[in-house]
Amino acid sequence: MAAPLICPSILASDFARLGEEVRALETAGADWIHVDVMDGHFVPNLTMGPDIVKAIRPHSALPFDVHLMVAPVDPWLEAYRDAGADILTVHPESGPHLHRTLGRIRQLGAKAGVVLNPGTPLNVLEEVVDLVDLVLLMSVNPGFGGQSFIPSSLRKIERARALLDAAGSKAHLQVDGGVTAANAAACVAAGADALVAGSFVFKGGADAYAANIRALKAA
Repeated sequence: MAAPLICPSILASDFARLGEEVRALETAGADWIHVDVMDGHFVPNLTMGPDIVKAIRPHSALPFDVHLMVAPVDPWLEAYRDAGADILTVHPESGPHLHRTLGRIRQLGAKAGVVLNPGTPLNVLEEVVDLVDLVLLMSVNPGFGGQSFIPSSLRKIERARALLDAAGSKAHLQVDGGVTAANAAACVAAGADALVAGSFVFKGGADAYAANIRALKAA
C-alpha cells in the first residue's frame, strides 16, 4: 500500500512566519499545503483571505489544497483560484447548488472537492461523484484546530471508500481533524489516502516537522 499524502494544515502554523513555514513544510516532505479558510459565519472562527494565500503562494511549488468553510461559497471561488489554489473543497451546506459549484471549480482549472462534516450523510456524494477529485471527511466538527478525532469517523471512511470504488472514482479520500501517528494507520486501513494534520505536524517546531511527517507517512 502506498504511503498516504500528508497535507499539513497551516492553521496550526506561526502566522507571523507563514512564508517560512510553508517553505519548511515542503523541505520536510509534505505533499500538499492545506489551507483552512473560515469566515466566522459558516464556522465559528475567522482565518485567511485570498490575499494571504496569494502572498504565500510563491514560497512553495506544492499543491495548495484550499478548504473553503465559507457561506455562500460561490462568490469566493475565483478569488481563491486566482490567489493560487490548486484544489478547492466546498461543503454541500455552503451553497444552494453543489453540482453547479463543483462544475465552476473545474471551469476555473482547479480540482474540485467535497467536504463532509461529521453529521453530513455520505449520500450527498452519489449525485456529484463524477465531478469530484477529492472527498474530505471531517473527523472533528470544523472551526478550530486541536480537537480530538471522532472514533466513529473510521466507519465513515470505510463507507466512503466503498462508495468511491463502486462508482469507479479515482478521487482522493482525505481525512481532517485530530489526525496523529496514533490513528493515522487506522485511517489508511479504512481507505483514506490523504491525511490533513495540523497540531501533530507543527509540534516541536520546524526542526521536528520532517520527523512528524515521516511518522504519519509510516501509517
